[in-house]
Amino acid sequence: MGRVLSRLIAPVWQPTAKALRGWALASVIANAVIISTGAAVRLSSSGLGCPDWPTCTKSSAVAAHSVGQTTLNTWIEFGNRLLNFPLVAIAGLTFIACLRYYQTHGRARKDLVWLSAVLPLGVIAQAVVGGIVVLTRLNPALVAAHFLLSAAIILTSGVVLHARAAVLTETGLAAAAAGSPAPPPVRADLRVLAGVLTGVTALMLAAGTVVTGTGPLAGTTSDSHGHRTTVPRFHFSLESVTQLHADIGWFIAALAVAVVIGLRFAGGSPRTVRLGWIVLAGLGLQGVIGYVQYFNHLPAGLVWVHVSTAVILWIFVLQLYLSTGTGLPRSARRAVPGDDQAAGEPVAAPPPIKTTIL
Repeated sequence: MGRVLSRLIAPVWQPTAKALRGWALASVIANAVIISTGAAVRLSSSGLGCPDWPTCTKSSAVAAHSVGQTTLNTWIEFGNRLLNFPLVAIAGLTFIACLRYYQTHGRARKDLVWLSAVLPLGVIAQAVVGGIVVLTRLNPALVAAHFLLSAAIILTSGVVLHARAAVLTETGLAAAAAGSPAPPPVRADLRVLAGVLTGVTALMLAAGTVVTGTGPLAGTTSDSHGHRTTVPRFHFSLESVTQLHADIGWFIAALAVAVVIGLRFAGGSPRTVRLGWIVLAGLGLQGVIGYVQYFNHLPAGLVWVHVSTAVILWIFVLQLYLSTGTGLPRSARRAVPGDDQAAGEPVAAPPPIKTTIL
């Protein structure tokens, strides 16, 4: 029993680089899932299925029937709230694992601790913003901020953490300490181009929230008599903001084509080239879904697919950009113990160089 318990605790209390990579991946998946379910809450008009916060209703802390809302609406929103518990657990365990790795491996990877700290703090911030969204009756600006906070901060931190943990897994800190060269980055101009692609993709996500907050799927609310009314929306022309969103998409596609061609003929690593093709294919799929949903008057199910695939695309765009660099921050290239070394054991100093004075 003790041996089983020890094996269960080890990935958190005595983590290896591989364990850190697993925790980071779990955080990325958990955040992507809750963003997707959050979109389902909005698009199914379940945003006030539980009209109070942090409880569901004034008389019930769990899912209970709300005036003007169906049972399905209530459970869609309440289910999204329940997902915060495993999300907090995964974020907290990821932070503890990174902190323990920092403490037991020469205190050389403080960057992992900071990145992992963003995860639980971000989830707490999201819970607060989500409560304000409910109390302000689905204010569109706050709903947009709720989505972007997850995508731009929490999810991004998880992806960066996973990328750096992956470098530890592949090269090992011992190799870095021994002076082994880090994987070479791609050409500077292509890295800049990949960075521009990442920035414009973030802009497209923001534009997408404006489109949703302007269109017919902004959500509904109910009064005390059960009469459903549309929640406040952005006062923009739906056609104009949709056109802007599409124009940004075409610009991103052109950037992606340039990045893929550059990587293909300028010596990008196989993984980086593969990520470039995945991003390009994902953009093509997003474009098809976007035009189909628009010309079919925005069916909620198809819009949800569009939002969910946009989250996945954002993950791959971040991975593409990160793969164009070395992956190791400067602080990780100094002499530090690797995973194969006992926790707390000092690094053996190199033998002194003997000189002879003639």
